[in-house]
Amino acid sequence: MSMSSPKTELPEPIKVTTQPQPSSPSWQIELLYDGECPLCMREVNFLKKRDAGRGLVVFVDIADDNYSPKEHGDVDFETAMGRIHAVLPDGTAIKNVEVFRRIYETLGMGWIYTATKWPIIGPIVDRLYEIWADWRLTLTGRPDLETIVVDRYKRIECKTQGRCQLPDADD
Repeated sequence: MSMSSPKTELPEPIKVTTQPQPSSPSWQIELLYDGECPLCMREVNFLKKRDAGRGLVVFVDIADDNYSPKEHGDVDFETAMGRIHAVLPDGTAIKNVEVFRRIYETLGMGWIYTATKWPIIGPIVDRLYEIWADWRLTLTGRPDLETIVVDRYKRIECKTQGRCQLPDADD
């Protein structure tokens, strides 16, 4: 005598379709840095260690030929080379010492830049940064900003339009 249990019909799975929701980025600040500057790279490497893979800071090398201002707060290469910039998740670009204040706060080290918010010290630090930024390329043994910009555009034009010219053997 075999006993069989009655078959239970399982309901069809419900298909749910959802509209993609705009997601806010998981990062809190995007740092635009010069990957060809040895001092900048020292700072970036330090900050990357402090971020420890959490993704709070996105690091964008403006010296990369593929750097696109439209994807990074519309900060063009020349502007980004002249002063440090960062982009916030809402697309707002910030620059100068404010970049360091925000990044260090994001990484839990805001106390380092707290004094730069004070009425007397803040403007002094801001001015010192401007002097540093004006001399950064010279102090790191690099060509001036105009030369770097012209060389970059020539290099990119060469890659994208095939207008490369090799120097003559006599040069």
